[in-house]
Amino acid sequence: MAEYVVEFGKDGGRVEPDGRLDAAAFHRNHEAIWAALAPYLIGQSGDVVEVGSGTGQHVVDFAGRSPELTWWPSDLNAAHLKSIKAWSAHAHLGNVRAPLRIDLADPSWCPQMRDGSGPGPLLAVFCANVVHIAPWPVAEGLIAGAARYLRPDGRLFIYGPFKRHGRHTADSNAVFDSSLRNGNPEWGVRDIAELEQVAVGVGLTLTDTQEMPANNLILVFGRVAST
Repeated sequence: MAEYVVEFGKDGGRVEPDGRLDAAAFHRNHEAIWAALAPYLIGQSGDVVEVGSGTGQHVVDFAGRSPELTWWPSDLNAAHLKSIKAWSAHAHLGNVRAPLRIDLADPSWCPQMRDGSGPGPLLAVFCANVVHIAPWPVAEGLIAGAARYLRPDGRLFIYGPFKRHGRHTADSNAVFDSSLRNGNPEWGVRDIAELEQVAVGVGLTLTDTQEMPANNLILVFGRVAST
């Protein structure tokens, strides 16, 4: 999986002695993201995996709002994994498990997803701000892994900037996309249609697209209904 555009802790943000990192984006977007996720999650039970948890702030916040769910954070970056553990310990939540080391470029994700030591069939997979700062195989592996591990009524939520029908939804996203591709040609804002095509190939379908602040979207994927 690709390195992050800015590794948390090396961007001038606060780093606590216990390793907790602080992401400015969390403070801007967590309320809006939870408002979009809550109708699917509140009143449900089961396991939720967040892939690419970064600092761990989102998973701790969401777990505190949904004590009936078991949350499994994950990342690939060592400093981020340390931060996730520290935020979980700081919050004293019993429904946040130890972070998994998931490489989304591998559709099977990690050994714990396969050997029974990790979560069971998933109610949800949540992924924020990952697919545009990683090579395309990461997006493919994210969707393929979700299709592998979601239970029949499960949902995959992907948050971030996206193109629609080959066009950016805002000029600022176009500028952002250019800067990403100039830094690494394998990165870039993805088109919804490209993600839909991957999803259909593994038995998922786009069921909802929710407008979010700052020209972001949440894409909601579910299993294709059997006929």
